[in-house]
Amino acid sequence: MPKVIQVAYRKLKEVGYFHLPDQLELTTGEEGLVDTENGLEVAQALALPRPAETLPADIRKVVRKLAREDRHQIIFNQKKEEEAFKSCVEKVEDRELNMKLVTVEYTFSRSKLFIYYTAPERVDFRELVKDLAYLFKTRIEMCQVGVRDEAKMVGGFGCCGRRLCCVTFLKDFKPVTIDMAKEQELSLASSKISGVCGRLMCCLSYEYTFYQEEKKRYPEIDSKIKIKDGLGKVKGINILRQTVTLEMEDGTSHEYKVSDLNGIKNSEKEAK
Repeated sequence: MPKVIQVAYRKLKEVGYFHLPDQLELTTGEEGLVDTENGLEVAQALALPRPAETLPADIRKVVRKLAREDRHQIIFNQKKEEEAFKSCVEKVEDRELNMKLVTVEYTFSRSKLFIYYTAPERVDFRELVKDLAYLFKTRIEMCQVGVRDEAKMVGGFGCCGRRLCCVTFLKDFKPVTIDMAKEQELSLASSKISGVCGRLMCCLSYEYTFYQEEKKRYPEIDSKIKIKDGLGKVKGINILRQTVTLEMEDGTSHEYKVSDLNGIKNSEKEAK
C-alpha cells in the first residue's frame, strides 16, 4: 500500500502531502528533498508516514533523505541568498519602489529565487523582475507577505522571553481579537498585547475558551449575594486564584473562594 507523509517546506513553512516511496523512511523532524513544481526543495517531516489506499494523480514525491553533500549545498545556497538579498535591496532602491524586502530563498538547485516582501499597496515590480532575472540568471517569483509572515520568517523573541510561537510550532494564523484580551481582563495597552509583528499576540487565543467556560462558575460583577457574613456586592473575580471579592454593607471588602460561593451565589441576586 502506498504511503504519504506531511511535510513543511520553504521559509513560510508551507504544508503539503507527498508520496513516500517504499524504499524510503522519514520520521518526524527529519529532513529530505521533495519534488515540487519549482524543482527540488528541502522539507521537514511533520508526522509519521501513513498508508493511503490511492494516491491523487497530481501528488509529488519525496526524492531522498538529506545526505551530507546536500547539507553542503544548503550552506552554499544560504551564502548565495545573502548576496542576492543585498543586490535585491539595491535594485529596489534604484527603482524607488514602495516595498520592504523581508528575505529571499533559493530552491535547492537554485533554479528559482523567491523574493518575499511587504508593501502597503500594490507594487508594479515588472521592471524589477527583469533586472533580477538578468542579474541572477534564474526564474524569479515575487511573494508579498503580511507582517505576521514576516515575523515568522525573520524570527525573534516574545515578551515571555521565548522564541516566537509562529517560528516554533504554529502552522497557520488564526484570528485574534481584542475581545480575547478583555475576556481575560488583560491590559488593553497596545504595547502589552501586541507581538513583534505589531498585531495582537497569537497567544491571546490559547486560553480564551478556558476563560469563557470558567467564568460561568462566577457571579456577575456588581451582582449582590447573600452569604453568612451578610449581603455583599461582587467587585471583582480572579480566575487564576479562583476567588471572588465582595464588598460588604459595612464598606469592607473580603475575598472568598468561588467554590464556597457556588452553592449560594444564585440564592439572592438583586438588581444593580
